[in-house]
Amino acid sequence: PDPTASLTVTPAKEQHFISESVSINCEGDSPQWIVKEFVTLNNRSKLSDCATWRTMSGSSCTFNIYSSYRAVCWCESGSGVFSNAVNITGHNRDLFLVSPVHPVTEGSSVTLTCRLRGQNTVSNVIFYHNDKLIQNNSREELNISKVSQSDEGFYKCEYSGKVSPQSWMAVQAVSRPESSTFPVLLVIRSVIGVGVIILLLFLLCRCIRSEVSCFSLKKRARIRISSKYTLLSCMDNVKIQRRFLNTMM
Repeated sequence: PDPTASLTVTPAKEQHFISESVSINCEGDSPQWIVKEFVTLNNRSKLSDCATWRTMSGSSCTFNIYSSYRAVCWCESGSGVFSNAVNITGHNRDLFLVSPVHPVTEGSSVTLTCRLRGQNTVSNVIFYHNDKLIQNNSREELNISKVSQSDEGFYKCEYSGKVSPQSWMAVQAVSRPESSTFPVLLVIRSVIGVGVIILLLFLLCRCIRSEVSCFSLKKRARIRISSKYTLLSCMDNVKIQRRFLNTMM
């Protein structure tokens, strides 16, 4: 979806009673909007738009919910820009769950209530999350003060032996800017780079010292060998001279 395009539903809930009037309004940088739906009815699905099956007035589409209506609706412009999609369902039960039609932002608060046909809300209600009892006590509403990803899922309510259809509550993750982690990564890479350079210089210095030490040892060994050969040569000359003197005498 395009962030400049938005969709609002009136009444702002996912579940609706049969014959209840629903209005979808499109907003964004487009002179002309079309409300489209992917509807499922009697196990058959089809794609259509408001201009062919409902009353489209400007950027708003108004229609009455009929039996077993279940659809995914969104706004789309002539240039191909489209908004986020919402689920809208209709049923003929006497009890339904009032839940947000849009995804709930992570960290925000949300309230779920139960409603009887012809009444606003009812008390002494039991709520379920993914078919699991949330708390074994009745209340008027379910308040989630700080929504997290674990709160995403199907919800339904129970009142006086009646159970509502379940509704899906989506949780939208908070986008964290990458710029906040970039300096940390840059510092870490710089420290690692400097450490590698220092290690290479240390190894290079040790290598140079080892080569100098080896060269000195070799030079000393050569000097010792040369001195030894010189001494032996002198001794040989002395022996020759003695022999010569002995022959003369």
